[in-house]
Amino acid sequence: MSDVIENPRVDLLIARHGRSLLIALVAVGVLSVAAAGWVVATPSTTTVTQEVGQERVATDVDTRAEVVESGFWDDGTWRGGSDLENNPVYLLNASPSVTLAPRTAVPTDETKVVHEITVRFEAVRNGEVFWEDVHVEERATASVEDGVGTSSTSLDVEPIAQRKRTLERELAGVGSVTTSVDVRTAYDTGSNAGNLTSSTTLHVTDDAYWFDGGLSAERSHPQTAEVEVTESPNPALVGLLGVLAVGSFGAAAFVYTRADVDVESARRAVHERRYAEWISRGRIPMWIGDHQIELDTLEDVVDVAIDTNERVVHDRQRGLFAVVSDDVVYYYSDQGTWEGTAWPEIQIDSHQDGSGVEFDHDRLSGTDGDSPSSDLFGAADEPSESLPDSDDDDAWHKL
Repeated sequence: MSDVIENPRVDLLIARHGRSLLIALVAVGVLSVAAAGWVVATPSTTTVTQEVGQERVATDVDTRAEVVESGFWDDGTWRGGSDLENNPVYLLNASPSVTLAPRTAVPTDETKVVHEITVRFEAVRNGEVFWEDVHVEERATASVEDGVGTSSTSLDVEPIAQRKRTLERELAGVGSVTTSVDVRTAYDTGSNAGNLTSSTTLHVTDDAYWFDGGLSAERSHPQTAEVEVTESPNPALVGLLGVLAVGSFGAAAFVYTRADVDVESARRAVHERRYAEWISRGRIPMWIGDHQIELDTLEDVVDVAIDTNERVVHDRQRGLFAVVSDDVVYYYSDQGTWEGTAWPEIQIDSHQDGSGVEFDHDRLSGTDGDSPSSDLFGAADEPSESLPDSDDDDAWHKL
């Protein structure tokens, strides 16, 4: 990071486009802060399918039989004309027929329900069915009211018992015969459709019959709906925008602190770094060489050094870059001519110079505004005896 801060190219860029860079960086920072706030304040929403309930369809079957012949139980429960409902067993002579009454619970009265009752004969050997005969007793559309679809089918048990006895005689020694009653429910709720099937074994003897368990089945369908879900703000995006804002404001502050960088100074620093392998630091006496040639840029001086296979000497005190080739000095300086770099400019304020030496302005200008007194400077045309000989290098160096 320090290499970037101290890079002359950065200073040159700031010197050329500092104002535009500052405005752009501040704008990016402000927009980043606004974007981060917008992301937090307005989280995105997505539409998802959620389960909002269950649609249940269930079928139960009741059994009813009317006692048509009292017989031995005339004074008991099975009195002639009485109805038996969901009895565990029915006497074949007293109640030769049984009514199956399916009841299907549905979500709405608009649901379509169809009940189908079948009797199935199966021949079984070693637990496997090798013959089957299915007879549809009735297929009826149920009447739906208050969410329940009902129908009824009368089953004559005596013919079923006779058929079973016939099959058992024919298959004696081959296999056993079972009789089953199946209740199939077809439904359509509008949003869901399907079938429910329940089955039970019908046991028939010479005197009685019964069902081996109840007849019931059910199914549930999930009810779904499109729901809008608000998502939490993306932390990675918010963090990225925050980092961008901090970086932009930090860069803007850096540009602001370097706003006083001079274009020419920055350009010279860039060239100095670029040609650092050709430049050495040192001191350049003003009397060196017989001819001094001023060049326009530092690049020109480096070109001369490359062509002459010499090095560029940077005199930091004089602000001078020079190549000495034989008796010719090729130089570049942003402080003026060769002679202008030799002597520092002295600015005299009202009472003292930059070195702290006080001057008497009355003696310099005279109390009456005339020219400075001769006893301070002497005659203008008299040569100064305080300057060393021009051939005395040591004296000039000390001076």
